[in-house]
Amino acid sequence: MSVWFRHLMTDWQANRRPELRGLPFVFAAKERNRIIITAASTEAEKQGISAGMAAADAKAVSPGLQIIDEIPGKSTTLLNAIGEWCIRFTPIVAIDPPDGLILDISGCPHLWGGEREYLKYISARLQARGYDTRIAIADTIGTAWAIARFGKVTPIIAPGTHVEALLNLSPAALRLESVILDRLQKLGFYKIEKLVSIGRSALRRRFGQSILQRLDQAVGHELEPIASIQPIVPFEERLPCLEPIRTVTGIEIAIEKLLDMLCRRLEKEGKGLRTAILRCYRIDGKMVQIAIGTNRASRSSNHLFKLMELKIRTIEPALGIELFVLEAPETEDLSAEQELLWATEECGLEDAEVSELLDRIAGKVGAEAIRRYLPQEHYWPERSVKSSPLLSEKPATGWPVSRPRPVQLLARPEPIEVTVPLPDYPPMQFIYKRELHQIKKADGPERIEREWWLEAGELRDYYTVEDQDGKRYWLFRSGHYSGEQPVRWFIHGFFA
Repeated sequence: MSVWFRHLMTDWQANRRPELRGLPFVFAAKERNRIIITAASTEAEKQGISAGMAAADAKAVSPGLQIIDEIPGKSTTLLNAIGEWCIRFTPIVAIDPPDGLILDISGCPHLWGGEREYLKYISARLQARGYDTRIAIADTIGTAWAIARFGKVTPIIAPGTHVEALLNLSPAALRLESVILDRLQKLGFYKIEKLVSIGRSALRRRFGQSILQRLDQAVGHELEPIASIQPIVPFEERLPCLEPIRTVTGIEIAIEKLLDMLCRRLEKEGKGLRTAILRCYRIDGKMVQIAIGTNRASRSSNHLFKLMELKIRTIEPALGIELFVLEAPETEDLSAEQELLWATEECGLEDAEVSELLDRIAGKVGAEAIRRYLPQEHYWPERSVKSSPLLSEKPATGWPVSRPRPVQLLARPEPIEVTVPLPDYPPMQFIYKRELHQIKKADGPERIEREWWLEAGELRDYYTVEDQDGKRYWLFRSGHYSGEQPVRWFIHGFFA
């Protein structure tokens, strides 16, 4: 498969600067004391501006044209990044400078329902990322490259039809040097079919060996090696099956083997995983997966298997699973000393059993159902706490103990109706959710003002009160009775 990015650099720039979409702009670089355009956007091309044109001439054609300095080596870097992203479609991806990629898709299209659906899916994903592409599939790199850039009939060339697909194309589709193309044009060779009708010795004598090599590569007479992108090796283990796996027991055995292999590798590199994804490839071409997460880095295969075990029932093997792939996309450094925590008998959040319990609960009810809160250095109650996803995170400050604080703080204060004898006195009673509470004891007020560097607004006077049933609440008055704004009362929390 050949992928041609018709406007690689300008599409990338438009993704970074959305205000350029719909406007003519170009990249340009200095060449022999002249400013030459190296890439033009779609809107610029519609006005007759193209790569190789002098920037001064382009400005005369389009006075509003924006000219951006060329970034040396950026196209290659960009192709490498896109190529690594394309590894999700095939493991072998090579860059084809200055504006293309080559994908070896052998054995991959059936996972997407065939070559046509495979091509459409890749094209749609690249388009969603903002890149205008043309893609072609053929059995040889040369033919796929030619059809992607010059083809007009079909982007998929059937096996054995390479010659017919190339005959009506320009010699430029053979990836020849510009000097050779100029000579061919002067001699009247406007289509490849005229070249094919000439003897090989005559072609070699007139145009050199390179034209024969390109022809042979295009039709498959000569192999063309590619240098595939070598991304950073992820923490991944694969387990192919001699016979399709259809039972729960077989899936469990596969998971245990994969976890043992992965944890040994993590131990060698001093890592522990935070998330793991198990992908199961079925013989019907479909893929099912499950994922787990841990509260802290772990490479304990027993603990991780217990988390996987909770989700095995969701795996549908159908006719059978032929390949298991276990990947750890998120890992953290985990020293030997830290790993010993799994065997200690410490209490609190440092206890390994607490962490394992939280992982099992998260596997059953979801990680979002478990929350841990830490204090923050803020006076305003709503800002004095924050949520932390990590058990290992240490608080920047301690919990306040000089003043009583409720064990449950409402996310938003809720309005109440009160009866107050005097302005600065605590309420005698209040109504909350249509229930009357007679106040028997009260302490306060504790004045808390807004942090003026964050927002402006009324101050609050807080009271800790106890009703006739011995239940305690945290109430506050917003504003002054002598102020311009009306005074309102709220309930903000509940004590134990």
